[in-house]
Amino acid sequence: MPSVGDDMSEVEDSDRAEAVRLARRDAELDSLASRAASGHRPSLDQLLHYVRPLVVRYCRARIGSGTIGLATPEDVAQDVLFALYKALGRWRPDETRVMAFVYGIASNKVVDAYRAAGRNRSVPTDTMPDTADTGAGPEAIAVLGTQIGELRRLLEQLPEHHREVLVLRIALGLSAEETARTVDSTAGAVRVTQHRALTKLRQLAANRG
Repeated sequence: MPSVGDDMSEVEDSDRAEAVRLARRDAELDSLASRAASGHRPSLDQLLHYVRPLVVRYCRARIGSGTIGLATPEDVAQDVLFALYKALGRWRPDETRVMAFVYGIASNKVVDAYRAAGRNRSVPTDTMPDTADTGAGPEAIAVLGTQIGELRRLLEQLPEHHREVLVLRIALGLSAEETARTVDSTAGAVRVTQHRALTKLRQLAANRG
């Protein structure tokens, strides 16, 4: 029968293997980004191709499946990629990992989109559908939209670092180690931050009834 010590050893081995894998991935991405920053177009194309789905997922997690004003999550993600292209020359590989740099840009662009939406009073309209809608009815959509909107409002009340950890860990499904590398922290600190953020989120939800 395996002992508790054996189980702990397996966990430690798994953590070490994950750390090695992530270190190798980060090194490859940083090398790719360095070549892209120096003007190597194929490296830039590879970098943008790799980070695009991650950025889209991040924007969808922060914005939802709808729009902010007239901007969809995909629109904001496109802004992030363009900003990354323009900002690569300012990236310092000895100071931060490139994925932390990417998510920092993405966070700023999401905030910019919310600010722009606050100034935008236009209301987008859809064209007349060709066929009947067999999806969820307006009542179900309204309830779901209200719940998602409420959760997003609660998230916005959290400190920025707490919000980022929750989005990366829960919405994007990153491991504690991956999240730590993204926010320049440690896996242990990420787990503590996640626990505190969820506790605060529950308190905010309870206070709002």
